[in-house]
Amino acid sequence: MSDAVQSFALSRPAHVRDAHLVVSDLASVSDFYQKVIGLKPIEKTASGEVLGVAGRPLLTLTTGNGVSRAPRNAAGLFHTAFLVPDRRELAHWLAHAAHNNVRLDGASDHLVSEALYLSDPEGNGIEIYRDRKPEEWTYHPDGTVAMATERLNLQELYGSAPKEGWNGMADGTAVGHIHLQVGDIPQADAFYRDVLGLKIMARYPGASFFATGDYHHHIAANIWNSRGARAREGNMTGLSDYSVRFNDKAALDRALNALDAQEIATTKTAEGYSLRDPWGIGLTLAA
Repeated sequence: MSDAVQSFALSRPAHVRDAHLVVSDLASVSDFYQKVIGLKPIEKTASGEVLGVAGRPLLTLTTGNGVSRAPRNAAGLFHTAFLVPDRRELAHWLAHAAHNNVRLDGASDHLVSEALYLSDPEGNGIEIYRDRKPEEWTYHPDGTVAMATERLNLQELYGSAPKEGWNGMADGTAVGHIHLQVGDIPQADAFYRDVLGLKIMARYPGASFFATGDYHHHIAANIWNSRGARAREGNMTGLSDYSVRFNDKAALDRALNALDAQEIATTKTAEGYSLRDPWGIGLTLAA
């Protein structure tokens, strides 16, 4: 069953495919994503490397001259969320983390999912989570989904971990969602809902959760640290850009038409259509 649960996030009309971080210390950050998170190197370039699972690129890390550390209240990344195929894999990762003294920032039961939180060596947030089956989720009459932040019983999860050694993230692991720090929620709603065509699936104070196809969220945006943040500067560490893949070509065309109508510039690239959100975070739309 795990494949079916796994693919729900990725089988929707659109989903997040991968993320690109700019880092100061490429070697230490890459080492962390390989040893602690369990990604494998896929390719190395002059300025960085691409990491992923089973040959599927999930995270690009690059560095450069004059890269400056982004302040904590800058617009950009809240966390990159790696979706593992099932609860057994989540428990297996937790056991690996415990045995290697990896410090967690938190652990939550969100009703739709179970999630573990930590940060990389440069403070980029990471979530590792597994989804419950969509038929176990509660949808409200307006089509939004019930989410909460409840305590996750780490001891119980750890106790359910397989006893064999851990060899990195399991095949099928993906970027299930990306959570952004933005300057203003109504402005985020106007861009992600009204322009890109995602639906608001949940709201928390100071945050909106957007998705396609009734997923709980493919993209989230909050102002918890970043209220009033301006556009990112080009040489900042943190989230440079990410990509959204449209399984439904018509949904991509609608988004491109809406961008056109709003006079938001897009550039056609080999990967798709690249643009910036209101806070200078890059995204590539591809079908």
